[in-house]
Amino acid sequence: MPPVNNVTRMLAAKGVAFEAHELPAEKLSGLEAAAHLGVDPAQMYKTIVAIRPDGGKPVLGVVPAAAQIELKALGRALGGKKLQLATQAQAEKLTGLQTGGISPLALVAKGFEVVVDSSALQHEVIYVSGGQRGLNISLTPNSLLELTHAKTAEIAAII
Repeated sequence: MPPVNNVTRMLAAKGVAFEAHELPAEKLSGLEAAAHLGVDPAQMYKTIVAIRPDGGKPVLGVVPAAAQIELKALGRALGGKKLQLATQAQAEKLTGLQTGGISPLALVAKGFEVVVDSSALQHEVIYVSGGQRGLNISLTPNSLLELTHAKTAEIAAII
């Protein structure tokens, strides 16, 4: 049975349709997680933390597992803001979550701006981290957007 945590409790309390999927507890790439769950890698999304050089709240970019985030496109989606990629240590410190478990769903009440790559809208269901290593959540893209107050934009470059 997949673990229960703050994310699964929040989703259940809000009546959001979702499924929790257990994964090995070690850090997996998005592509490894998709392979483990036997799902289309195009439906697996990862959360990237970007920081503002001038300070201010970090930004969460949610992109397909097989893609890289385009920082300039992410900045444009937020009104032309300059951004840089957070290091693993910075991402963990800023979010309070381990890399491999950083999730916009776990940070809903923390004031992060979230931008989801518009490719998510072409899927009925997408998979994102459940806020801890070893847990992924599948839900509709619209549920993710509503819960996180996210914008959508083309912010991914397929590698």
